[in-house]
Amino acid sequence: MAIASPPRTPPPPPSGGAAGAPPGRPRRAGLAGNVRGVLLGVLALVVVVIAFIALTAPSGTEYKALFSTDELLVLGDPVEVGGVPVGSVSAISLTGHYKALVTFHVDSSLAPLHQGTSAEIRIPSLSGVANRYVALTPGPNNYPTLPAGTTITKTSSPVDLDELFNTLNAKTRRGLQQVIDGFAAQYAGAEDEVSAAVGYFPPTLRALDHVFAELVRDEHTFSQFLVNVAQATTVIGAHSAQLQSLIANADTTFGAIGSQQANLARGLQQLPLTLTAGTRTFEGLPPTLAALRRLVEFSKADTKTLPQLLGRLAPLVTQATPVVHNLAEAIDRPGPSNDLTDAALALPKLAKTLSTASPDTIKALREGLPDSSLFAPYAPDFEGLLRAFGQTTAYYDADGHYAHVLPEFDTFKLGEENKLTPVSPQEGLEGLKTRQLTRCPGAATAPAADGSSPFDDNGLLGCDLSEVP
Repeated sequence: MAIASPPRTPPPPPSGGAAGAPPGRPRRAGLAGNVRGVLLGVLALVVVVIAFIALTAPSGTEYKALFSTDELLVLGDPVEVGGVPVGSVSAISLTGHYKALVTFHVDSSLAPLHQGTSAEIRIPSLSGVANRYVALTPGPNNYPTLPAGTTITKTSSPVDLDELFNTLNAKTRRGLQQVIDGFAAQYAGAEDEVSAAVGYFPPTLRALDHVFAELVRDEHTFSQFLVNVAQATTVIGAHSAQLQSLIANADTTFGAIGSQQANLARGLQQLPLTLTAGTRTFEGLPPTLAALRRLVEFSKADTKTLPQLLGRLAPLVTQATPVVHNLAEAIDRPGPSNDLTDAALALPKLAKTLSTASPDTIKALREGLPDSSLFAPYAPDFEGLLRAFGQTTAYYDADGHYAHVLPEFDTFKLGEENKLTPVSPQEGLEGLKTRQLTRCPGAATAPAADGSSPFDDNGLLGCDLSEVP
């Protein structure tokens, strides 16, 4: 920074008597001004440097990761989380145990990291020599935070094929070469199909990688799982005899299944048809269920009275139990020719016997149906005649009492002042009617209240409804 100095005053003439300032004072004032300007310039330079450092210094936190090998990792390689860059490698050193200590910077958007964080050196492709990056898997954010400079020991490094092959002896390498040649001969001519199948390998491996990463994320739980598996294996090993029997039985079972290959093949052929029919059935099931649901809704009101019905039905069931038992015994009873089932089985034979033993009788009965049908409506009257006649002329009445009675006609009549007066035989027969030869069925008794008797079948019987007692 340039500082202007005041112009110098020309020295006074050597007069000796003129009073003035000492000759050295103007020079001291100019030197002080130059020193002040230099200090101001240095101060401004320090401010600029500090501002530059503050503005250009990367924000975030540095951590360290201990790898078994750095696998050609170089300074400046990216640090990623889920494929997104979040930092870079700032230093690589070798520890006393011949391991790689990698120092990396993490942006403030990810910092601070939490316990359970793991680091892995990955190789995106084989097209470059040093194209490596550090992939971080952050721990759960509810775990304690990791202070800056913490060394992450949960790490993994890729293994090159050369290192793997170097662990094999010459005989094993020749065998592996023969296996590869065998694969080449096996897949010859099917390169397109193999290429399509290989395309599924990367996502499968990535999925497996995530699976294994989740398995080892909680080491305590995973270790406990391995211990439990070991204990289960020990228990299984203690029952080796039973396990061998199980395997032998399973072998026998699979052998039996294998012997039915033809039946299984037919079953598999019918399976699509069965599934199709089942699909149609299931398609019709929703309307059925909807109708059933409506039925249930409508039935809810009736179910309120169902307990009462069941309560009344219980005595009926109790009383009907012996009746049903007797009916079942009558229908089906142990022994020959002693129940209704045997009788029903004998009816066809009886019908055949009757139809062949008396054909003339059957013919006469069929021809006599028009004549005998005239007497069918009079069956109740005939039955009543036999019943009433027997009761009238018997010595015992309907109640079982011995009766000293005889049928006789009226010998008295009710006269004036309710007095009985004798009548002559001729007068006793005055109420009797004769010549009633065309009575209708039911005319011998009082007419029914519903008008069903006397019965003339709408005039088809040819009887006289006026002939009544």
